Amino acid sequence: MPHTIALVDDDKNILTSVTMALEAEGFRVQAYVDGEAAWEGLSRQPVDLAVLDIKMPRMDGMELLKKLRETSEVPVIFLTSKDDEIDELQGLRTGADDYITKPFSQRLLIERIRAVLRRREPEKEGEGGSLIRRGDMAMDPERHLCTWKGEGIGLTVTEFLLLRALAQWPGHVKNRDQLIDAAYGEHIYVDDRTIDSHIKRLRKKFKAVDSEFSEIETLYGIGYRYKDD
Repeated sequence: MPHTIALVDDDKNILTSVTMALEAEGFRVQAYVDGEAAWEGLSRQPVDLAVLDIKMPRMDGMELLKKLRETSEVPVIFLTSKDDEIDELQGLRTGADDYITKPFSQRLLIERIRAVLRRREPEKEGEGGSLIRRGDMAMDPERHLCTWKGEGIGLTVTEFLLLRALAQWPGHVKNRDQLIDAAYGEHIYVDDRTIDSHIKRLRKKFKAVDSEFSEIETLYGIGYRYKDD
């Protein structure tokens, strides 16, 4: 089945040209001219990935991302203006999975979309596709599922990859650079605080299910580790 992409931008020229490019690559596209229309549409018709412009009327991309994250872990790529570095970092910390700066080539955007979708898929072979169990926690990369004491924990692509990087080697410390590589690869720069924000969100999601959750440990000045069994 082809992946469905939501494209949200108030520039109708971008909507038209990018929609045509995505459809030519085999994607299905749901296009929206502002965040409010996208919120209404995505509530009815979920997608596999959303591309959101940050600066839009009615509801901007940042607000739309926050609303989406209340109910959905859909992968999100932000479109940002050249001077919006603060927005880029805030977006990543809020739960976006990638960003691309305007003006952008359509080919680059398509490759970024494919890269984020691949990050959500398990590796074809090796440990990436096998079930991971650590005490009360289980991860199934094949289905992008995570549970704690049998209860589902909804994780974004980035959160899932961070947790997997820690849980694969319990007791081993991962510094922030290693976690950035595990979650984002080499094509995107993020700072240490972005990783800290993702870890904070991870802990919050687990503690919503179990207030005693303490498996992700911080080693100040060094990094993080998943508590050894």
